[in-house]
Amino acid sequence: MALLGSVLAMVLILANKRLFVYEDPRIDDVEDLLPRANCGACGSPGCRPFAEGLIVGTFQPAQCTVNSKEANKLIADYLGVDLGAENKRVARLACAGGSHVAFIRASYAGLNSCRAAALVSGGGKGCAWGCLGMGDCAVVCDFDAITMNKYGLPIVNEDRCTACNDCVEVCPKDLFELHSINEQLFVACKNLEKGEEAENECEVICTACERCAVDSPEGLITMQNNLAVIDYSKNDLASKVAIERCPTGAIVWFDKQGGYQVGKDAKKIIRKEMLPIG
Repeated sequence: MALLGSVLAMVLILANKRLFVYEDPRIDDVEDLLPRANCGACGSPGCRPFAEGLIVGTFQPAQCTVNSKEANKLIADYLGVDLGAENKRVARLACAGGSHVAFIRASYAGLNSCRAAALVSGGGKGCAWGCLGMGDCAVVCDFDAITMNKYGLPIVNEDRCTACNDCVEVCPKDLFELHSINEQLFVACKNLEKGEEAENECEVICTACERCAVDSPEGLITMQNNLAVIDYSKNDLASKVAIERCPTGAIVWFDKQGGYQVGKDAKKIIRKEMLPIG
């Protein structure tokens, strides 16, 4: 038994030497300076892989949008690398159809979840593409960046949003998109119906009137399946001109403070109460 134990010990020692994989000790130090949120906003599946990427130069410290600027600066100084430019991204909701402007055609009774409601004839909203307003996105947000307003619409706090993608994945209507804060022009709608029939279901819907496409520089906005689509590769051409003649305010302009503006021709919504169901 003693001989067998000695042989096995030697095998383990040799295996340890042969199979040993060196790991840079700086990885642990850098990971300690990260928030350990493992949100994926940096493009890495977690904080440790991000730390490993920082060591080899795949990432830059500023790509961690959850971390404070001071902590990212410490990482850059520790590794002797550039901090990098922060390109903050945030989640935006492609729907403005709250209960005061969009009709609900059927009452839903069941689990209070957008995903559950969507399985029952789409959730009961007149616009098949509209937000169902039950707050699955707010529930999954670990950063308290999403709250529900009194009209059942998610409101994103851009200061808290880390672009972790959780709201994008949980929304059964695919209404959330991640955008750079430099992309200020946005279509707050995903309706694919055209004209008055669509507007009968929601007052702030895109009706495919094409005015935004006509008024914008060529190629910036095109109509695809009756919906205005922005080519963000031409973002440097974007301006408020595109929103001014939109009759419903479906295309908006985000200012640097996180709010949004509609054009001068958009109808004024003064109704405060919920529309009747049915």
